[in-house]
Amino acid sequence: MKSSIIAFVLISGPALAQTCPEAPDIRVPTEQVFARMQTAPDESTARALAHELWALWTRAPDKTAQALLDEGMARRAVNDLPAAAKAFEALVTYCPDFAEGYNQRAFVRFLSAKYDAALPDLESALALNPRHLAALAGKALTLIALGRHDEAQTALRAALKLNPWLAERHLLRAPKGTDL
Repeated sequence: MKSSIIAFVLISGPALAQTCPEAPDIRVPTEQVFARMQTAPDESTARALAHELWALWTRAPDKTAQALLDEGMARRAVNDLPAAAKAFEALVTYCPDFAEGYNQRAFVRFLSAKYDAALPDLESALALNPRHLAALAGKALTLIALGRHDEAQTALRAALKLNPWLAERHLLRAPKGTDL
């Protein structure tokens, strides 16, 4: 069933973009989670709060989008990156205003070492949701992989403002001429 949804969306192309409803408004609950995250007493608490963010980010606009998102994430979980990429491509085609579609496609591209292709997807996710913590962290990691370390540090600092317990915090370097 899910592969038929993917095929239908890929064949239908941009005409379907108008049928994807607006993504759920998650700004208020997201900000509530970030407020708790920034005062989290330890990494374990922050990690539990990050799971709450994922629950918000992965709430797709409708059943079709949810099926595509779920299929892509399931395919990625078993390391079937080509099938995951196809599902996320269909999701982005169907719902071009859903940030998580771009973020997930970027992650698959990152895992496939297609860093130059991942970066525009991360930028698209952040344009739609500027406080998407995972996209910010993913942008930092992608920029590091591309050897663009100064830009990576900027993205990492932005992510750490949202979650000071971010697992990637060990990648933070002191600004030139200072100590951390």
